[in-house]
Amino acid sequence: MSNNIMQSRHDEYNKLTRGERIGYGMGDFAQNLVFGTIGGFLALHMLTVDTISTATAGFIFLFVRIINVLWDPMVGTYVDKRSSLAGKYRPWLLRAGVPLVILSALLFAPIPGIQGSVPFAFVVYLALDLVYSLVNIPYGSLNASLTRDPESIDKLTSTRMMLANSANLLVYTLFPMFLQMASPKDTGFFGLELNMGNYTDPSANYAWFGVYSIYMLIGAVALFICYKFTKERVVATAEQTANVKATDLFHELRHNRPLVILGLFFMLAFTFMFFMNTVNGFFNQYVVGHSEWMGAIGLVASIPGIVFPVFWPRLKKIFGKKGFFHLYLGMFIFCEILTYVWSREAMHDALWLAYISTFIKQWGLSSATGFMWAFVPEVVAYGELKTGKRNAAIIHSIMGLFFKIGFTLGGAIPLWLLAAYGFNEKGAQQSANAIDGIIITAIWVPIMLAAISMIIIQVYPISDKHVTDINRQLDEVRV
Repeated sequence: MSNNIMQSRHDEYNKLTRGERIGYGMGDFAQNLVFGTIGGFLALHMLTVDTISTATAGFIFLFVRIINVLWDPMVGTYVDKRSSLAGKYRPWLLRAGVPLVILSALLFAPIPGIQGSVPFAFVVYLALDLVYSLVNIPYGSLNASLTRDPESIDKLTSTRMMLANSANLLVYTLFPMFLQMASPKDTGFFGLELNMGNYTDPSANYAWFGVYSIYMLIGAVALFICYKFTKERVVATAEQTANVKATDLFHELRHNRPLVILGLFFMLAFTFMFFMNTVNGFFNQYVVGHSEWMGAIGLVASIPGIVFPVFWPRLKKIFGKKGFFHLYLGMFIFCEILTYVWSREAMHDALWLAYISTFIKQWGLSSATGFMWAFVPEVVAYGELKTGKRNAAIIHSIMGLFFKIGFTLGGAIPLWLLAAYGFNEKGAQQSANAIDGIIITAIWVPIMLAAISMIIIQVYPISDKHVTDINRQLDEVRV
């Protein structure tokens, strides 16, 4: 057995060092940098630089999402059923990480005779998405394998979310700016006359590839750091590994009640988060009429997720698990109401209100959707106690399915609602009915979903005391 796989009871409760926490968090940083950029900008690149039609691009994304539903549980089962001298989960960071960064770069590569090819884009994106699951599912499973110490898990979650949100800043705020700097033509930036280019023109193909290649290299280094600085301490026994079956997924769903409750919370949380991401541009453009503020507001919104996660473990001790989520979801709801105040005609020019409401709203949202990952290791432990199997990868694939359902609903339903309210995609001005539809979609539906999420987290059954009891019972079983 390798030094990277230590099963002594003492090591299972190891308190993670800051270096280990940062090392693991570099995996989140890498995935958000590499795959987050794909999720945020590939559609734009396909439509404007590759000049692939909207309908064709939509089919590619839909087909790959459907394949994911079947693929992810298969990956979870395959990973849980195997191990190596380097560990059960860590090796996949390198095995699949290298193909991941290469395939992602190919999607932006200006290859003569191939760029803009629909079959090429389809095959490469499908392969990329399949490989991403081979990185993401083992990486998420590694979270439950580093330690069983609850305090270390809380600190680990805050560290990884700080790094994940730092990558999001590089992706959603700075990536477009770097593209414009590298692209031809002078178009200005946020109203300033700077030497910025137009990255939505086919001539910007080399700019896309150049900027993304830098992101790709940084992501590859970050994945290697994650591999190098992590150790698997809490692992399945040889007997548990040999007994893993594809049907264990349904067994977990049937017997692991905390898993189902947490999965529903994941789904709702990501649904209303992507609701906001989908309609924010419409809200700024058509409701308040200040699209030029989006860059500055987006920068302000990124601050809480980078700066404040360090306080999560202490706040959880003060308010308790459920109180933590009620606090931050309550902050989100309150500031959505402030956003409604901003939507009133007399307040459209109140930039201060935009900053305050967005800052606190993102503080609540990033905290609620970030800290919920700390619950996954205890759900894995609960499943091991109930079923006798430590199916960390299968459980993570289930959580991934809930996430992807939320992601899909959060992207599709807002557009359907806007269409139902008569939104005119070709019109510079929108009807009063369409404006109402944007406000409902951007404010009231997320408030409703956040309130339901508060109810769901209230029935989550595992308290800190239960975690201690579960660990004690698992210790007795293993002895």
